[in-house]
Amino acid sequence: MGSSKSGGSTKHRGGGLKRLVTLVTIGLAVAAVVKELRLPEEERTWNGKVAAVVPYDFRFPTLERAKERLWDPEAEHVVGPRVFGVGWAVNMGRVVALVREKLGV
Repeated sequence: MGSSKSGGSTKHRGGGLKRLVTLVTIGLAVAAVVKELRLPEEERTWNGKVAAVVPYDFRFPTLERAKERLWDPEAEHVVGPRVFGVGWAVNMGRVVALVREKLGV
């Protein structure tokens, strides 16, 4: 059996960063839920920003919202809030529109 110092095992290579990203994401999700639960029930929207920067949306996903966030060629930004959860998603519709524009298609 090889030790990690000798490079015999590749099982954990890069695992530290992935674990850190996972822990940060879970922490942000918990913070977002706590933020919502601290509000009176009638004021809870289940979407907003945590840490004043990271978007979250825990509302039931809809097809309309998915299209708006994942495939909107007319949108201003390539990256926006996820359809469900914490963080960002890539608006592939905008990416395709920008590529077509650059290629003159």
